[in-house]
Amino acid sequence: MSAKAAHAKRVGMEVSIAVSHAVQLARAEAIAAYPITPQTHIVEHLSSMVANGDLEAEFINVESEHSAMSACIGMSAAGARTYTATSSQGLALMFEILFIASAMRFPIVMTVANRALSGPLSIWNDHGDIMAARDIGWIQVFVENGQEAFDHTIMAFKIAENPKVLIPTIVNLDGFILSHVVEALEMLDQETVDKFLPPYQPRHCLDPKHPVTMGAFAMPEIYTEVKWNHQVTLSNAYEHIVAVWDEWAGLTGRRYRPVERFMTEDAKILFLTMGSLSQVAEIAVEELRAQGVPVGLLKLRMWRPFPFKDLREAVGDAELLIVCDRALSMGGPGGPVLSEVRSALYQQPVRPQVFGYIIGLGGRDVPPEAFKDILAKAQQEAARPSGQEFCLYGVRG
Repeated sequence: MSAKAAHAKRVGMEVSIAVSHAVQLARAEAIAAYPITPQTHIVEHLSSMVANGDLEAEFINVESEHSAMSACIGMSAAGARTYTATSSQGLALMFEILFIASAMRFPIVMTVANRALSGPLSIWNDHGDIMAARDIGWIQVFVENGQEAFDHTIMAFKIAENPKVLIPTIVNLDGFILSHVVEALEMLDQETVDKFLPPYQPRHCLDPKHPVTMGAFAMPEIYTEVKWNHQVTLSNAYEHIVAVWDEWAGLTGRRYRPVERFMTEDAKILFLTMGSLSQVAEIAVEELRAQGVPVGLLKLRMWRPFPFKDLREAVGDAELLIVCDRALSMGGPGGPVLSEVRSALYQQPVRPQVFGYIIGLGGRDVPPEAFKDILAKAQQEAARPSGQEFCLYGVRG
């Protein structure tokens, strides 16, 4: 009997609270965080769990996100299973320390409730925060609903703590759109999670009786080699991530892939999305298919390491690929995802025309009709001798 039948309990719950329960089920031992909208409910609930004795962990109240990540590094260095969460300006304030966490191979798990960066001040969702931090050397995945947020939080600990990986991991979920909504979720019991996720066994840890050096100074003669080792390890993490996802599928019946496909059979036109807008795009694709339009949807789940092979296979022989970014690469080629997708397909002998549309900045609503309009505009651009590089969709004035 599968865990879905024997060990799952279906409940209605706010997604942020579900994430905190996932951290509890993972038996996190150390948490340091600073509250910032729309991430606050996650760590607020975790602090209550610790205070009430429902989670045996150390919870450190810090004065900033910079301090939160610094504390997480210290706790992970001491051998604790470590967690934090942040958003937007908080992630930006952590920036200096994020590189240290990954370079020192501390398997910290962090939830980023994606939110627009200032200025102007915005508390609503887009992906500008994490795209500014795409090269920090962390594993990064995107989820599109609350169930995925719960699942990937637990799996993130197993991925990050794998002795062949030991790279911190970020689970991205859209702020407010996901973090503050109530969804029907299948929760697992503690016994099931304990069998899936064994206790963390650190490779090295700070111990006065057995001193080790961490964060040593690197001369130019070895710096490049250290960075290359990090790059190789992060790229090779792909197979271990997929292995954990496969194990989770056997446990729960929920299978995840680096690039998810939706109605892509015989599709000559493909949308590519990330995060919660993928479910909105599904509605548009279904309606367009009903009208006879050969369109499908690719959902990019794995952001780092980038799934080059999966993307190329998923694109197949499509003729038009429409990449929908929720972040603007200022002064660059449109959106960060567009740039990476074009790069991944550049050397393919046969590749589709690729157009980028930047949507939903600062939380602007993107209904299914927007995808239909984007498709019409992209087809017009594709018919021109030289179409535009990208479009900031819906801009006024």
